[in-house]
Amino acid sequence: MSMTPPPGWYRDPSAPHQERWWDGTTWTEHRRAPGTTGYAAARPPQRQPQQPPGPHLPHQAHQMQPGQPSTPPLSTDGGPWWRPPGGGTGRGKAVALVTAAAVLVAAVVTGVLVLGEDDGGSPEARTPPATPTATGPAPASTEPAPSPTSSEPSADDPAVVEDPLNGIVFPLPDGWVRPEHVAQDDVMMTTDGTYDCPADGSVCRHGLVISRTVTANGESAPKALARQDIEDAADDAYDRDLIGNKPFGGIESHEEVASGPVAVAGRAGYYVRRRVTTAKGPGGYVQSLVFPSTVGTGSPILVRYVFDAGEDGPPLDVMDRITEGIRPVDDADTGGGVGSGIGPSS
Repeated sequence: MSMTPPPGWYRDPSAPHQERWWDGTTWTEHRRAPGTTGYAAARPPQRQPQQPPGPHLPHQAHQMQPGQPSTPPLSTDGGPWWRPPGGGTGRGKAVALVTAAAVLVAAVVTGVLVLGEDDGGSPEARTPPATPTATGPAPASTEPAPSPTSSEPSADDPAVVEDPLNGIVFPLPDGWVRPEHVAQDDVMMTTDGTYDCPADGSVCRHGLVISRTVTANGESAPKALARQDIEDAADDAYDRDLIGNKPFGGIESHEEVASGPVAVAGRAGYYVRRRVTTAKGPGGYVQSLVFPSTVGTGSPILVRYVFDAGEDGPPLDVMDRITEGIRPVDDADTGGGVGSGIGPSS
């Protein structure tokens, strides 16, 4: 026959910083601070993040939950925790009961001293601070989110593109962007967006501008260099690409539509423009512009323009506006323009 603890105040298994009334059969909802008299008002137990330090009730006694039918907690041998292993009756059971009660009283006193001792050394009932968990969502940041990177110039950045190798800058027209995902490293700008090339399905752009230094050429006159380059410019743009594909099905013909001297960045240059007809698609326009460099060795600078024809291609006057806007990096006032010659170009 099992014996149960007599009714009385014991440490609350669900809130060790207070006492709870055991009616001899189950835990009631009556609680109080240790050391007080009378019943404390019934209240929901507070959830504790972890068991506070100090002695605990014997095996499984601290796992009793309020509101559940109480079954006597078990000892390690499967019997009630207040019964010595191996059983016993009469005087042995009475001694076991007295010993269990003493253990409970000592645990309550020790827990109160550990949890409630204030600066003056007197016991004081208080709730352990809650331990923050890391399972909840992180607080929303008050910092503004970074704006996505764009190929367009920012509001405080002049709408220009710099060619540091040749010491010049280009104006960036509306609808044009700095190059992105372009294989050639001398492309200064392209029209915004791409489309499927009409012949082989590769990616094409409606317009681009290339800037490079003329080297390995005994010729230095801008006019001669521009006329030498224009056919290569047409082939590179509308015949075969860098990997040998024919995005427009090849060139059927091309003809010169404009040429002449031009002042560029304060230097006398020359340009040649041709209309290219392709096997597929509307074809386009190419222009070779050559002028002396103002930096370094003074080697000539070659600027190529590639504009698709048709309603999707850029207007041809954009070529002229870009040429007029080319200037030395350190001189914003020096420019030129188509037809504004300042000296012989050949």
